Amino acid sequence: MPTMHPCEPVDVHYTDTARFRFTNSVAIPASPRQVFEIFVDADAWPRWAGVITKVVWTSEPPYGVGTTRTVHMLGGLVGDEEFLAWEPERRMAFRFNASSTKGIHAFAEAYDIEPTDGGCRLTWTLAMHGNAVTNLSIAAAQPVMTLLFRRFLRRLSALAAERYPGAGG
Repeated sequence: MPTMHPCEPVDVHYTDTARFRFTNSVAIPASPRQVFEIFVDADAWPRWAGVITKVVWTSEPPYGVGTTRTVHMLGGLVGDEEFLAWEPERRMAFRFNASSTKGIHAFAEAYDIEPTDGGCRLTWTLAMHGNAVTNLSIAAAQPVMTLLFRRFLRRLSALAAERYPGAGG
C-alpha cells in the first residue's frame, strides 16, 4: 500500500460547492434497487468506471453512512473513502479521507437516483480541488474529463442493461 496523505474532511454538501465540479446524468434501464446492487458490487466498478482498477470494501455489510472502502485507480492513485450518504435506491455520496497523492486536497462524489417509467435516471457529481498544480491540470482537462465521465455513465447504463435484461421496460 502506498503512503497515504490526509484529505480535507469535506461534508456531503461539498459536491454542491466545490471549485471543480463535474455533473452528468444518464437514463439507466434498471430499477433504482438494481442500480444500487451494482454500486455495492466491488467487481462492477472497474467494468464501468474506466479509471478504477479495484474496489475493496473495508467495512462489513450492511453498508451505510460511515462505511469505508479503498479504491485503486490507473496510475497508482489510491483513495481511502468514507460514505457520507447512504439511502438505498435514492442516494449515496462519499469522500476521500486520504489519497496516495499530496496533489488532491479534497475529493467527493454523489450519486442521485430518480425512478422513471423506463428504469431510473442517475445524476453523478464528482467534486475536487487540490494544490496549485493539480488545480491547473483539472482546469485544463475539464472538457476531456467531462467527456470521460459521460462515457463512464454510458458504460454503467450498458452494464445495467446486460445484468438486468428487460428490467427497464
